[in-house]
Amino acid sequence: MVHIWERFSTKPKLRVSLFAFLLFLVFSPGDARLRRTRSVSPSTEGTVETYNKYYNYVELTGRLQALAQKYPHIANLSSIGRSVQGRELWVMRITQDPNTDSPGKPKFKYVGNMHGDETVSRQVLVYLVEHLLTKYAEEPRISELVNNTDIYIMPSMNPDGFEKSVEGDCSGENRGRNNANDVDLNRSFPDQFDGTTVNSSSVPEVMAVIRWIQEKKFVLSGNLHGGTVVASYPFDDSASHQQEGHYSQSEDDSLFRYLALVYSSNHPVMKTGQPNCPEAMEENFKDGITNGAKWYDVPGGMQDYNYLYGNCLEITMELSCCKYPPTAQLHNEWDLNRESLVAYIEKVHIGVRGYVKEALNGAALTNVSIVVTGIRHNLTTGKYGDYYRLLLPGTYDITAVATGYTSMTVYSVQVLEGKATECNFTLAPTRPQVFRHHNYADMELFLRKYSSEFPSIVHLYSVGRSVEQRELYVMVISDNPTVHEHGEPEFKYVANMHGNEVVGRELMLNLIEYLCRNYGTDLEVTKLVNNTRIHIMPSMNPDGYEASNEGDVKGTKGRNNSNNFDLNRNFPDQFATITEPRQPETVAVMNWLKGNPFVLSANLHGGSLVVNYPYDDDKKGLSQYSQSPDDKVFQQVSRAYSQENPLMHNGHPCEELYPDEYFEEGITNGAQWYNVPGGMQDWNYLNTNCFEVTIELGCVKYPLARDLPQYWEQNRRSLLQFIHQVHHGIKGTVSDSRDGTGIPNATISVEGIDHNVTTAHTGDYWRLLVPGTYSITASAHGTYATVQKDGVEVVDFRLTRVHSDSNGQPIEGPQPTKNPSEKEFESLIKDLSLGQGLEKLVRDTATEKIFRYQRYKELSAFLRGLTLNFPQITSLHSLGQSVEFRTILALEISNKPEEAEPSEPKIRFVAGIHGNAPVGTELLLEFAACLCINYGKNPVITRLVNETRIVIVPSINPDGREQSVEKQCTSTQGLANAHGKDLDTDFFESQPETRAMMDLILDKSYTLSVALDGGALVATYPYDKPVQSVENEGTLKYLASVYANNHPKMHLGETGCSNNGQSNIPDGVMRAAERLSHMGSMKDFSMDFGHCPEITVYTGCCLYPPAEQLATLWAENKKPLLSMLVEVHKGVRGVVRDKSGKPIVGAIIVLNGGVRVFTVEGGYFHALLAPGNHNIEAVADGYQQQRQEVVVSSYEAAISLIIEFDMDNSIFGLPREFVVASAAASMTALVVTACIIWCVCAAKSNRQKDGFHRLRQHRDDYEDEIRLTSMGSKKSLLAHEFQDESESDEETLYANKI
Repeated sequence: MVHIWERFSTKPKLRVSLFAFLLFLVFSPGDARLRRTRSVSPSTEGTVETYNKYYNYVELTGRLQALAQKYPHIANLSSIGRSVQGRELWVMRITQDPNTDSPGKPKFKYVGNMHGDETVSRQVLVYLVEHLLTKYAEEPRISELVNNTDIYIMPSMNPDGFEKSVEGDCSGENRGRNNANDVDLNRSFPDQFDGTTVNSSSVPEVMAVIRWIQEKKFVLSGNLHGGTVVASYPFDDSASHQQEGHYSQSEDDSLFRYLALVYSSNHPVMKTGQPNCPEAMEENFKDGITNGAKWYDVPGGMQDYNYLYGNCLEITMELSCCKYPPTAQLHNEWDLNRESLVAYIEKVHIGVRGYVKEALNGAALTNVSIVVTGIRHNLTTGKYGDYYRLLLPGTYDITAVATGYTSMTVYSVQVLEGKATECNFTLAPTRPQVFRHHNYADMELFLRKYSSEFPSIVHLYSVGRSVEQRELYVMVISDNPTVHEHGEPEFKYVANMHGNEVVGRELMLNLIEYLCRNYGTDLEVTKLVNNTRIHIMPSMNPDGYEASNEGDVKGTKGRNNSNNFDLNRNFPDQFATITEPRQPETVAVMNWLKGNPFVLSANLHGGSLVVNYPYDDDKKGLSQYSQSPDDKVFQQVSRAYSQENPLMHNGHPCEELYPDEYFEEGITNGAQWYNVPGGMQDWNYLNTNCFEVTIELGCVKYPLARDLPQYWEQNRRSLLQFIHQVHHGIKGTVSDSRDGTGIPNATISVEGIDHNVTTAHTGDYWRLLVPGTYSITASAHGTYATVQKDGVEVVDFRLTRVHSDSNGQPIEGPQPTKNPSEKEFESLIKDLSLGQGLEKLVRDTATEKIFRYQRYKELSAFLRGLTLNFPQITSLHSLGQSVEFRTILALEISNKPEEAEPSEPKIRFVAGIHGNAPVGTELLLEFAACLCINYGKNPVITRLVNETRIVIVPSINPDGREQSVEKQCTSTQGLANAHGKDLDTDFFESQPETRAMMDLILDKSYTLSVALDGGALVATYPYDKPVQSVENEGTLKYLASVYANNHPKMHLGETGCSNNGQSNIPDGVMRAAERLSHMGSMKDFSMDFGHCPEITVYTGCCLYPPAEQLATLWAENKKPLLSMLVEVHKGVRGVVRDKSGKPIVGAIIVLNGGVRVFTVEGGYFHALLAPGNHNIEAVADGYQQQRQEVVVSSYEAAISLIIEFDMDNSIFGLPREFVVASAAASMTALVVTACIIWCVCAAKSNRQKDGFHRLRQHRDDYEDEIRLTSMGSKKSLLAHEFQDESESDEETLYANKI
């Protein structure tokens, strides 16, 4: 078991989720007061700078307020937030008309005093504010800059740290660097390599700046520090986090170098590259600039965050060697930096700039990506559709890309020195070409058209059929649509579950068209399709749709399926018992969900406008909030949809129809709205890994066709945003540490959330979570963690398989050596147990067959025909004869059918114990034919036959079979044999058929037996007789579940059998006695006397269905039958021998202290076991007992053991030599004692001879006594002959009390 602490953090692939979280935090209502513009109050302090003091917080506030009051036409003072100790984070905005936003002015910012004890930046930025304001009307250069630039200056990002610092402290010894929580603000931003490593609550200053950056879309920025003199540019760290010397290059490296040079070349000291700082005299920087990471590694820095996530290019300027120099140096520092500060701002106007507008109405388009060919770093447009892309002089191809619009590229854009080149874009929206209602035929053609037109990303398939035999189509859209790709989540939309709620049906067709036509040109669509396997079912109820009418506002015609059942009340429910028969649409969807590792889903309905999340009902049946363990996750994904649909998010969806209905934020808990037992969304959550919500798309159920375009426009963004949610949370792989192969069905649990998910076939998993810190555990049978990982969203587990002795120590002694052929076969078993291996085998071994029932003569001829056509792999044996002298035949299939191969597992398939249920007989005949025909052609079948001894007994009761009648589903005619005996109650040797089977079973060489019967749809395991507990029940139940899980219907547990009163059987598996308890069954005999587990599979409700149904029954049972051939090769196998290598036959292998199997010729044994830990004990006369612990996997071939016995040199637990010596001494003593007694008796006898006449005088009395004694002995002997040695119930109870 693996147990790690998982920090919910960000990797480059999944940045979006983190920043959605950050923006949620920083834009929460509670922070609104921090964003409003601060009113300025008059200050008594003058506005003329004297450069003779540092401003503390109060003085800084007064100074800035005074300047803002004096220059209101170009200055506005506001706070973007507060520090830990409640000080305002002041920002002075300087531009023409600073109280309003207007297009065409790029935004620039300076941030100072991020480290509280680096104080020069704080002062020079105050001086810069005064300089820009006072020179505005005097110097044309300043006037032009202020008029055309939106300048923001923050003198102090860390006012608390400044208050703690001490003037003259050049090296920062007074601990004012960090904020009041002692956190370094320039190590606290989300990092591209490490994600978020700091709790947001400890750095309110950082959270405020993140909000500010995201809101303003700055173009260029400078972050001012102290401690040396240099301009540093991104990246500040690298993936390796090498402490220094590693150049970490960004996509805009040349541009960053240019910008850094602009600052350094205008700084008299910095441009020399030799700051001559006393504490680092040897430090020098070429041209006064450096790559940040090359200088030293800084994870979590602000400049990298600006570039990667903020649309903004930022460099860091170190202004002075001394962090907090004396006041006397302030004027000099201003003189050194004044020109650099102004020249750097001017560079916000280089490159290319322009607007992106909508082609139809000229509206500004926001968040459009501006892509420069050859530079893999994009920025996005602002709220006016404006963009500013800084570039060096040159020729560029520039593209504007927006979701929902056709991309536009302008080629060969010339960028010159100086002012930016203007380049505008006009984008035409992409939308479905035709809006109309599609009936079934129209929809089918639409799907086939897109499947044909886009084969590289589209795959069309059907999951089943409706009552009226319409296909339930699903369109998969992905870059590899036909298979599940490891690590790629599976997503689904299901629509039109209620036939008259049609908006979802049409939206799904619109979405298919939109995704297909925008793939490869739209970045968002391309990313979604490349990284998600999207399944779209446009109509779950095509029959109901055909009965519906356009214009239906709130009716019910067509709502239900053709059997008039509501499909959204037809799923098994956790609280209510669903009595309605399971509908074919429901069964098809349940099978579909069980067969795919879906992560997230939405069920699209109509009649309101809201997202409804689990649970849908309540155990009390009341309309009240019914919370699931993942309530927060469901609210998050529901909100993601509603927020993109303004009308839905408003919460008052259908005021004309339902004036009192209100849903806060457009979402609701299902049961709180109204109770829906048997709903699909709850079944998804409780029975699969999939989180599903139900989305009501509109107030009108079947709107007019002319209204469909507005539904698309309202929901397009929501539909895409909801798909994005599948990538939130954690994901990873659980693999075996030995060979790296994925472990399927491993459990992923989250501490505090009572809902687990499991890994898919290749070991990959996805677990949706809201942002936070979690303890994540991965567990699988017999495995434990070898590594722990923190701080990542991708969480991989490597588990180590346990294989030890009874003390938990690794097994010592001989271990089996495997040749390449054995390893290849083990790999084959694994492939067949995982993924689509078995499905592929079913497809690859399809044979043409016209099914019909075969009577005894035809059956015998068929079996003999197999032996004639396939003599090298078949052998036909007679087990005996029935009452009416029909031969009971057994067909053996193996590569050496006439030879005993004790090292191979032996499996028995039997059918026809009840003559009135002949389906099993026909299935086994076709199964035998399938194996024979594919032998030598299909490599998998060939290998399975070569490695297995297969015995098939198709008809145990041929006499009853001859009496049975086709199409009789419940008739008992033919159930019994010719003597009228139910053979499954007669395994006491009274009937010839059972005697024949008992002889076969007593061979004791079988590993597994599968019996086929009819009259139900369930797999049962021992015992049939009523017993309170079953040894090894876990294994027996598991074997039955393997069959049921590979059957398309059985595992659902919904038999639909009205004839036997059983409708809901969990997982389609039950103990046989719970179905129909009886004594003398074949299954029980096989367990008790054959030491072989046997399961009985009931293949269908009808005992003797029409022959036309045989093809369907074969299709349903072929995969389960093949799975048994695979399963018989699992568990544990091995050989028992002594130290000399001699095999020990008849040794007892005790499994978990109970069930026993015996070694056969060659010392071989094979036992099937459920996945998990098991204790194996080997016992043989004259040898020491051996114990081992093994771990069995659900997907790996049997564990091989070699058990070597030592001679047992103890007698009664004592050393043999001691026991022999003691026995010799005892015998000597007995002989001596006997001699003494004889001598004494001989001496006495001479004195008592005269006493014999007294005995003779009473001879008659003596003879009477002898006769009485004799009679008593005979009675006693007679009584012993029939004595019941078992304890009475009272004796047992008494013994148990003792």
